[in-house]
Amino acid sequence: MQKTLIAAALASALAVPAFSAHAEEPASPHTFTGNVGLFSQYVFRGISQTNEDIALQGGFDYSHASGFYIGTWGSNISWLTDSSAVTGYNSSSLELDVYGGYRGAFGDSGVTYDVGLLQYMYPGDRVAGAVKADTLEAYVAVAWQFLSAKYSYSMGDTFGVNNSSGTWYLDLQANYPITESLTLNLHYGIQEFKGSNAGVSNDSQASYEDWKIGASYALPQGFTVGAYYTDTSMNRTQEAFYTNALGKYLGDGQTVVFLTKTF
Repeated sequence: MQKTLIAAALASALAVPAFSAHAEEPASPHTFTGNVGLFSQYVFRGISQTNEDIALQGGFDYSHASGFYIGTWGSNISWLTDSSAVTGYNSSSLELDVYGGYRGAFGDSGVTYDVGLLQYMYPGDRVAGAVKADTLEAYVAVAWQFLSAKYSYSMGDTFGVNNSSGTWYLDLQANYPITESLTLNLHYGIQEFKGSNAGVSNDSQASYEDWKIGASYALPQGFTVGAYYTDTSMNRTQEAFYTNALGKYLGDGQTVVFLTKTF
């Protein structure tokens, strides 16, 4: 009996551990995500980009565990051709954005940061001498829990406004989770144009403030449904600047409903 116990003990000590064929592999440092959405209209910084018509939007993102990321995003638009006599665009129905940057955190504070560049592109035909609407912005953002702030600085002419380098936009947001699925979305923005165009200050014509209040609800399978109301602080001069050739003022109070999916 004693010999049997000793033999069993030796066999156990000398046995080679068995490794599972399904051992967990290290997590990949690469992450790819996508998104697509249907919106009742496309509103950017308080201004309708689609003459208050439906917008289909979507994009793709790549991020690395180190913090670096790149991405692209697109939407249909109509604002350039709706006022072609002013913008000089005979055809343009797409906004295509390309961006890249770096995200990180300030130690264990819970505060994160994000710095990068974003290029807005508006392919299409325009008359000779017309200012391109393409815009390059540098940005820096910080976030803590449900609060965030982002400052964007234009590196050249801004969205077709001549001599507007140095224009900036401040985006303040609070996305407060009411329940696990329901989120309250709040936004306040300041758009400050610089320079002058044909002897008129771009600031007096094009600068304004905008705000938004809404809610979003997370559904299964990566879907989200939501709605928000947005408005601006424009005076009569600015209202005229943001009224297109069709007679539509694009900065008035507007309601947007949407359905998005991430994958």
